[in-house]
Amino acid sequence: MGTVTGSWQQTQYTIFTPLIIAGQHRPASTQETFDIRNPYTRKVVGTSASASSQDCNDAITAAADAYKIWENSPLSLRREIFLRAAELAGSEKYKQKVIETAQQETAASAGFSTGTWASGPNLLRTTASLVNELKGDSFPSGSVPGAQVVSQRRAMGVVLAISPWNAPYVLTLRAVAVPILCGNTVVLKSSELSPRSQLVVVELFEEAGLPPGVLNFVSMSRETAPALTSEIIAHPAIRKINFTGSDRVGRILAGEAAKHLKPCVFELGGKAPFIVFEDANVQEAAKSIAFTAMLHSGQVCMSTERVVVHSNVADALVSEVKSLCASLKAGDPVTDSAAKLSALFSEDSAKNIVGMIHEAVDQGATLALGDLALSGAVLQPHLLTGVKPGMKIWERESFGPVVGFTTFETIDEAIELANATEYSLSAAMWTTNVHTARDVAPRIRAGYVNINGSTFHSEAYIGVAGLGGASGYGRFDVENFTDKRLIISHPPGRSYPEFF
Repeated sequence: MGTVTGSWQQTQYTIFTPLIIAGQHRPASTQETFDIRNPYTRKVVGTSASASSQDCNDAITAAADAYKIWENSPLSLRREIFLRAAELAGSEKYKQKVIETAQQETAASAGFSTGTWASGPNLLRTTASLVNELKGDSFPSGSVPGAQVVSQRRAMGVVLAISPWNAPYVLTLRAVAVPILCGNTVVLKSSELSPRSQLVVVELFEEAGLPPGVLNFVSMSRETAPALTSEIIAHPAIRKINFTGSDRVGRILAGEAAKHLKPCVFELGGKAPFIVFEDANVQEAAKSIAFTAMLHSGQVCMSTERVVVHSNVADALVSEVKSLCASLKAGDPVTDSAAKLSALFSEDSAKNIVGMIHEAVDQGATLALGDLALSGAVLQPHLLTGVKPGMKIWERESFGPVVGFTTFETIDEAIELANATEYSLSAAMWTTNVHTARDVAPRIRAGYVNINGSTFHSEAYIGVAGLGGASGYGRFDVENFTDKRLIISHPPGRSYPEFF
């Protein structure tokens, strides 16, 4: 880390990423900074303020103060701000911001970044419509004759939102949108890999008219993040935590939250199964597999990682997927037009994936595509056949451009293989038999099961999260970011059991 030099105000959206606390853009109170490096070139592409303990406390205090007003703000005002943000989010100005910052900080391809940008306006408009769910109910008491119960949905307070680097813009939008609409205020902690990409979301809401202090932004270095995050979670004003990221970090955060009995919404890893039945359209299924396994070099929580295919069509499917993936090249999409896939987020990640593939081959899997060669953080597409439960490549999320195939004979065997994982985020199945689809889909333990679709899917009204385990728990919806409070009006002259 170093200190800020020059005029940070003049370069805050080009080189220096500030903290934003109570609407004020400022450096860290200690003047500490850290560098952001492009994962492909390893060149420094920006510098970010590294928040101190005092800065984090200031952000929580600002959020707590803003909550007193924002909690009681008119629902019409919240809806207007979100609709205004949706219009801004769809502009060329924000499109360029999203693409440029993601390319520089995460080496994402323009196509992937454009896709995440394009989903923003719909996410914001859908969230705006959720004001209709912020209503209560009234009913007669079931235990006290003559008493009337009013049920209200009320904001929880200050929410700590922690969003990841892999789709920094849209996942940051999701982390803060529903909590804010529900009347909560937010302290947003960015990934140390993509602070400027995530700052774009704060800029967007500022321009849309969100009052100061409702959304506060802190970034911090990798070295200081664990201790400071623990401090933030422990603060009495923090009422809930939401986090999207690895299950390893999720376990740590859950442990910290448990110390203070604070609830969480987590979307963690995925090891999405893709079942292909004998009657499926193999060519179309192969396209879906190749797309969802390789997009963003497999660095998506819903990436297809396990293909469970009927033995009678396995060879044809693997051949089709191999042909599609062999035409893809990983590298630097910014400087090489032939590179459709980006570098991985770190060289260590690439080495870990290659190690998982080596281990699988040693345990009996067959390498159908790929040469296990590494060039820094760049790894080309790899396919494995003969993968099975017990192999690390089956058990653990790879987060890379690799997919494994295994075969089945019966429906029950296919379901057992699909469910043989602690991850439960998303799944897909391909069949032309509607009865098979209706039978199998409900038996797959996943937050989403897509019939003749990809493992990539998210419903804006419901939010996405796993069913528990390594995929996380909870959903990004009104239910999870409000308290349901009951107010009971008792009738006069109520009698009590003899006591006095």
